[in-house]
Amino acid sequence: MRSLDALPKAHLHLHLTGAMRHATLVELAGRHGIRLPPALTEDWPPQLSGIDERGWFRFQRLYDMARSVLRTPADLRRLLAEIAQDERAEGSGWLEIQVDPDGYAARFGGITAALEHQLEGAAEARAATGVGIGVIVAANRTKHPLEARTLARLAAQYAGHGVTGFGLSNDERRGPPHDFARAFRIAEQAGLLLVPHGGELAGPASVAACLDDLHADRIGHGVRAAEDPALVKRLAAEGVTCEVCPSSNVALGVAASPAQVPLRQLLEAGVPVALGADDPLLFGPRLIAQYEIARHAHGFSDPELADLARTAVLSSTAPEPVRARLLAGIDDWLFSA
Repeated sequence: MRSLDALPKAHLHLHLTGAMRHATLVELAGRHGIRLPPALTEDWPPQLSGIDERGWFRFQRLYDMARSVLRTPADLRRLLAEIAQDERAEGSGWLEIQVDPDGYAARFGGITAALEHQLEGAAEARAATGVGIGVIVAANRTKHPLEARTLARLAAQYAGHGVTGFGLSNDERRGPPHDFARAFRIAEQAGLLLVPHGGELAGPASVAACLDDLHADRIGHGVRAAEDPALVKRLAAEGVTCEVCPSSNVALGVAASPAQVPLRQLLEAGVPVALGADDPLLFGPRLIAQYEIARHAHGFSDPELADLARTAVLSSTAPEPVRARLLAGIDDWLFSA
């Protein structure tokens, strides 16, 4: 059985704060005098649920508490350096990290300064580790659509300078996609990849709206599309990649067990799928664990796992030399020994 950490990969669904090491969270909290709740200390990883508003509110409160330990530019640089180190250790040669500059604006001098700190940290991490990093600016769908437009204009300003995509995150049961269509047109005109969340906490209609209203190039999660055969056929026909995150689906109650995540169902219907870890700080498992779920819970063979890795690379914004290197490495992994 081939080692999964030796399989070259691209990681397309990871949130900045949610990628923090637990030890770093605890250390920074102590340094800045922040008292963390038991769910982020002795009871970590927390028991979560997202299937009702109360459960999602608790998840979001824990996420905001974790983000509060990032107080200085040095904290952000450390976070990004450690993320890149962890990615390299798991065989990931390209990462697309989602950031919401608005969530850091109050402590870092506004959304522009916050994004610039994040881009600088990403560039330093890339230079130190060799892991390519593209930044996806993600708007919060629980806030006013005007704020999303502001973020889209900011993302467009840095297109080609570290920002590669524009997304939409948080509870999809609030903030329907059509409310954010104008923000996505701004990002689209700037040539950014369009990568909203959909089909996780809400059903297939959420995915269809991301396609129709937001012109999504990829869908964050998208697993609820499996409930609508016609929508699955559309995703396959249009080649829209779903960023499936099995561990977070189980943790939030979207699926009862790893085996019930419709991973094989989507793939067998022709839908491109890339695996992601989402928020390992809150869910526990990182990227390798998602491939282990595919191998052990869904019975994926090594050629099928290699296909998953290829899809992630081909669905990414990685520059051509990085793509070629990763794709050649996947072939080497599969055909050597």
